[in-house]
Amino acid sequence: MGVVPELLTALTAAAGRPVTIAGTTLTSTELRGAAAAVAAALPGRPRVAVHATPTMETVVAVVGALLAGATVVPVPPDSGTGELRHLLGDSAPDCWVGPVPPEAHGLPHRAVDLAARAPYAPVQIADDDLAFVLYTSGTTGLPKGVLITHAALTAGLDGLVEAWAWTADDVLAHGLPLFHVHGLVLGVLGPLRVGGGLVHVGRPTPDRYADAARAGATLFFGVPTVWSRIADAPEHAAALRDARLLVSGSAALPVPVFTRLRELTGLEVAERYGMSETLITVATRADGRREAGWVGVPIAGVETRLRDEHGAAVPEDGESVGQLEVRGPTLFAGYLNRPDATAEVWTDDGWFRTGDVACIAADGRHRIVGRASVDLIKSGGYRIGAGEIESTLLGHPTVAECAVVGLPDTDLGQRIVAFVVPRAEVADEAALAAELVEHVGAELSAHKRPREVRFTDALPRNEMGKVQKKLLT
Repeated sequence: MGVVPELLTALTAAAGRPVTIAGTTLTSTELRGAAAAVAAALPGRPRVAVHATPTMETVVAVVGALLAGATVVPVPPDSGTGELRHLLGDSAPDCWVGPVPPEAHGLPHRAVDLAARAPYAPVQIADDDLAFVLYTSGTTGLPKGVLITHAALTAGLDGLVEAWAWTADDVLAHGLPLFHVHGLVLGVLGPLRVGGGLVHVGRPTPDRYADAARAGATLFFGVPTVWSRIADAPEHAAALRDARLLVSGSAALPVPVFTRLRELTGLEVAERYGMSETLITVATRADGRREAGWVGVPIAGVETRLRDEHGAAVPEDGESVGQLEVRGPTLFAGYLNRPDATAEVWTDDGWFRTGDVACIAADGRHRIVGRASVDLIKSGGYRIGAGEIESTLLGHPTVAECAVVGLPDTDLGQRIVAFVVPRAEVADEAALAAELVEHVGAELSAHKRPREVRFTDALPRNEMGKVQKKLLT
């Protein structure tokens, strides 16, 4: 066990540019002082929950907890009662820091005062000390807590700093949620490590991205839904012409969107690939070849390989597809309270099974072509497990059977569609569909609600009784 370098290098040196979150701005010195005040209030609190609203209070809460050596559990602000109950019960945090949801479940609270200032007091962090428990949806059941160490964070961020030639001269702009890898780890901790500026625009609309560009932003993060909307707003897209790098992730960027943005901005979007368990492992380099659907090459220290269903090597010829496996310093330390699930995703020789299917070109570039499971839905930049939505729907008294799938959507990438077998004849399908959508939204996060509910007499099954989701279209 070694000691890792300070994670937020520029912040702790008070050497970074200002940070703006939804209109509130703090200088590097002010942010460090406010975060240090939070850290000083957290002795004996090894694990804390943060209600990750897109606010400066959330940033100060997360940074303060990390400075104190605590493990942070970012809680999606749209969590339903059932999901919130699961996250808190599984992670067992000692207190809330910063904003608190209406249902705090009796946990103590440590407020965030943006005007507070305290001296920075460094703590020693070992390479296997946990920084985050990030909850991610699997293909079945409730979300699992992904354990991310300080060492993984530093390796992941440094790899992207090198790949994207990211420097203190850059100002990053985005409007992504602050509870997952893209928005929080890359989008907040990245600037605080490298010393560049940050502008979180709040809701990621084309006009707000354009305003950030006019104000001097050089680096932009977005998911395909965001870039699709910008491509449909040429008057705003034109403002991004002076940007240095446009980055897309969380799902494949459609070719028409890639092409349209190139026409409007003169820039080709750089795609990247990763997941909560691995952070970002593959990225299109700032000086690399860009092509729609191709997510780049492994970052420093990361290795990838393709295997078939029998574990044999798949040719890296740009056409042959196989199950993508990765290894390297950015990978997670396991699933919280789930040694069984942790063991399942590792090969005998130490590679992580991503569950995604990819091809690798001779020059090392990767293209993600699908998922080994049809139950992982990518919609609007979110990775959503069909299983937890199905479990929630089955809790409604009118639902006998159901299957949830992701169907192609030009805006969201995939839209969540629920196929429902009702227990009795439905007099008003539209009313019941709305009721079921509301039911899911109340129990789970709002972005997990079905966009469409289709009623059917039966679900297609194979001879073993398993639902054939590929036949649901």
